[in-house]
Parts: sequence; C-alpha cells; structure tokens
Amino acid sequence: MRVISAGDRMRGDVRPPTGKFHGRATQQLLHHTAEDTRESFVSFDPGARTHWHVHSGGQLLHILEGNARTQAWGESIRALRAGDTAITAPGEKHWHGASADGPMTQLAITSGEVTWLEDVDV
Repeated sequence: MRVISAGDRMRGDVRPPTGKFHGRATQQLLHHTAEDTRESFVSFDPGARTHWHVHSGGQLLHILEGNARTQAWGESIRALRAGDTAITAPGEKHWHGASADGPMTQLAITSGEVTWLEDVDV
C-alpha cells in the first residue's frame, strides 16, 4: 500500500485548467501518477462547462459543492448535486460543468489522455 500524505502532494497552484472550457473554471492538481492518473479539484463558475471530450482511461467526478450537469453522447443531460458521483468509461464522449444557479466544485480522478472536441450546444 502506498499512502500519500498531505505534505507529499503535488501542490499545484489554483489555475485555469488545460483543455477547452466555456466560461470560467479553476483547477488545483492534487496528484499525478506515473501511470497518468490525475486527481484534481476543479471549480466552475455558474454555467461554466467543459467542451465535449473523451478520456482514454475514463474519469470519475465526485461533486463536492453546488449543482452540476453532465451528459454522455447520445443521452439526456443529467443533474448532479453535492455527494453525487459520475463515472465515464474509457473513450466515452461527455461534458460536465456547473448548473446556471451557482458555482460547483468537483473532485476529478482522470486516467489516460484527454481528447478535446467541440463546444456543447446547450
């Protein structure tokens, strides 16, 4: 077992996330493994969202604060609230972001490479 203490984390500054976003978001990287798994806190202003994208190894999103929206390609938009978790399979095209009524913060656990695609038309 490997334990990562708070003092051993990669203490990334809070900064705009890499990738394609509509609206303002910030990201704080917590850890990045050699196997290309990243854990980050990502905060979205009201109505901010990612573009459509895919992760080669999948992604887990756990909503910490606020209300979120997410959608997988070909499915309806889903509402998420604090405590909810969304899991996308490797290669699943999706987007996620804050609802229009307020900001949202998520814990994102992402594996593999990300491919950014078109903006979401909502």
